[in-house]
Amino acid sequence: MAANLNKVFLMGNLTRDPELKFTPQGTAVAKLGIAVNRQFKGSDGELKKQTDFFNIVVWGKRGENCSKYLTKGRPVFVEGRLQTRTYETQDKQKRTVTEIVADNVQFLGGNTPGGTAPGTGGAPRSGGFGDDSGVPEEFPADTGFSDGPDGGVPF
Repeated sequence: MAANLNKVFLMGNLTRDPELKFTPQGTAVAKLGIAVNRQFKGSDGELKKQTDFFNIVVWGKRGENCSKYLTKGRPVFVEGRLQTRTYETQDKQKRTVTEIVADNVQFLGGNTPGGTAPGTGGAPRSGGFGDDSGVPEEFPADTGFSDGPDGGVPF
């Protein structure tokens, strides 16, 4: 039997403030965007810079915490899996998106100019929220979230 693996590790900066929504059943889902920079030597020997942009989906309490504590520009480390889903727009056009569904989000640096988290007595914050409660293994079929052509994330 062949082994399968779908694992993504990204470290970058948020491109916008997290967007938090709730399913009809009350499950939180946050959408983040991150930019990941890299440098490489081009065929001409010159040092080149490239930025890749990724969409991240964070479910449950983790998503709520991302929305509460993260802001545009903040560095984060994301661990998750790639997911491709297809949905239909209101004008009946099919769209396909590939995004990272986060299993863990580590907040890097601080969210104040001094690099500390509020209420920590000056201690730098480097941890995320690894609570697994409220994070579905798959998109729940009864909430309008789906991997299939009829579902879609509501933002």
